[in-house]
Amino acid sequence: MRSFKKVALVIIDIFSINVAYIIAFSLIYYDIPRLYFDSFKRDAIIISLIYIVIFYIMKLYESLWNYASIDELMLVVGANILSGVVSTLFGYTLGSYIPINVHIIAVVMSTVLTLGFRLSFRIYRRGLLYVYVRHNRNVNRVMVVGAGACGNMIIKEMLTIKEKSYNPVVIIDDSSYKKGKSTCGVKVMGNRHDIERISKEQRIDTILIAIPSLNQKSKAEIINICKKTGCKLQIIPGLYELLNGQAKLNTMRNVSVQDLLGRDQIKLDDKGISEYIHNKVVMVTGGGGSIGSELCRQIAIFKPKELIIFDIYENNAYDIQNELKYNFPSLNLKVLIGSIRDKKRLDIIFSKYKPEVVFNAAAHKHVPLMEVSPGEAIKNNVFGTLNLAETADKYGVKKFVMISTDKAVNPTNVMGATKRICEMIVQAMDKVSKTEFVAVRFGNVLGSNGSVIPLFKNQIAKGGPLTLTHKEITRFFMLIPEAAQLVIQAGAYAKGGEIFVLDMGSPIKIYDLATDLIKLSGLVPNEDIEIKVTGLRPGEKLYEELLMSEEGLEETRHDKIFIGRPTYIDIEELKTNLNSLKFILDNDNSEEIKDGIKQMVPTYKEATLNETKLGHKDKEHMEDIKACGHKKVMAKGEVASGI
Repeated sequence: MRSFKKVALVIIDIFSINVAYIIAFSLIYYDIPRLYFDSFKRDAIIISLIYIVIFYIMKLYESLWNYASIDELMLVVGANILSGVVSTLFGYTLGSYIPINVHIIAVVMSTVLTLGFRLSFRIYRRGLLYVYVRHNRNVNRVMVVGAGACGNMIIKEMLTIKEKSYNPVVIIDDSSYKKGKSTCGVKVMGNRHDIERISKEQRIDTILIAIPSLNQKSKAEIINICKKTGCKLQIIPGLYELLNGQAKLNTMRNVSVQDLLGRDQIKLDDKGISEYIHNKVVMVTGGGGSIGSELCRQIAIFKPKELIIFDIYENNAYDIQNELKYNFPSLNLKVLIGSIRDKKRLDIIFSKYKPEVVFNAAAHKHVPLMEVSPGEAIKNNVFGTLNLAETADKYGVKKFVMISTDKAVNPTNVMGATKRICEMIVQAMDKVSKTEFVAVRFGNVLGSNGSVIPLFKNQIAKGGPLTLTHKEITRFFMLIPEAAQLVIQAGAYAKGGEIFVLDMGSPIKIYDLATDLIKLSGLVPNEDIEIKVTGLRPGEKLYEELLMSEEGLEETRHDKIFIGRPTYIDIEELKTNLNSLKFILDNDNSEEIKDGIKQMVPTYKEATLNETKLGHKDKEHMEDIKACGHKKVMAKGEVASGI
């Protein structure tokens, strides 16, 4: 079909060129001299061939022939002028009798005719599109945000694709210079502050954000404005995500909650990271999980000597193995199945592969499940970490980085308390080992396995309701790649014994997250999709903290990484408590196990909030959050401006 269109356009151009010369003769001569006209009849084929060859060289036939833009207009004008000049010179070389003034007028007329046919295709097509759109309710009326090159390409594709599912009706751009101007026949009608008004006036169905260079803060601002319209939202990926530099409709994706966080891309100290990752044997435990797999992706970029993925779940390990083999074909990768609870298995692996850097991302993390099975949390999180740390020490690992959680601070649940014990183990081991043991503490990551975002999306897909445990519950959030990058960066700063604390931004209300997800799906909260409050679950906090009251903060060279000043850990007391805890596990009595945890973690207080009231402390903390706005609440009564 495309070849047929090219041939048809060539035939039309040949017709236009010859008609142009006939018109030129007619305008100059009432009675065309026979010598001149015979010369034209003899040279017509050569002249036509010159025009067509130059048109082809200047790629007039590569353009979409049913669409004419300003660029194409200038190209057609230039091609006709060049063809006229070459035809004139060629004619005089061969002794042609066609006067030069005929050539000049013929160039003007051929330009008018070749452009006219192209423009007529556009007018014809736009007319058909207008009729189609007017009578087809399935066509989306689209607002394009961004009048730059990317927006132009998107609009052009919408106007030319066969499947007429989009009709661009208005453009939004913050440049006052562009207001009132048209791009591909679509007018720029205002800036971001006019989006809500214009979307109502123009009956917009879909808003496409087509500014790949947009920073995260501006992106979040625009999305928050667009949310109020109730329109479906889509966005072009960032520049670093566009592999071929071409913006197309199939690269558009739905706006996600991640876009609302307004967090800019992390700037890493590549040199510092490379010094401890490049050409080293690196091991990631729990490497098939959400954080573990992202750590593997980021580590692979720095070309380790060997990357060892260690995970108990073979399906997860298999998936990340295939992905890494595809994306990093030269990576020396080993995927091993096993548990950090199995010290003998760890001993075999460490003795064979001799890892130099270990990232421990293996853990039981689901709060309600660990409340029911606290013994398993102890076995995996506490004694698994102890096994791994002791093995790392035994085989002379240089760096050991443990993934911790904000739930370890003043824990109200077993999972958080076990992570606090893990931090204590790491700090204690650092005092007696040549290995640099550190922990990195951060909050929730959006989209991780079992997290709230996949749950909400699944509930929306089923028609609701969305369930959350309390209307006032808040959490710190960051993106999975962001968390993994900062963990690796923190490893570069490690000297041993630190607990690194990541800047999580401001805490986010889960209720707001739920309403945002519903709106981004083009639905209305509590009308199309119900939001149901179910009451706090066992061990669940209304809010999380990133720092204990006795810990201060020290800055690092990275503005998103801080160090919680180490607290004193009595090694002998820790060993005694761990032995007692191991003894208690044999009875598998949940209450005894929790009492044993409390002996080790004095700040562990089981949650007692009922499902309808806020406790006194929680009310204070919620007020802190509201009062601080963009500041980060680190612990009750303490606000750190740096994080």
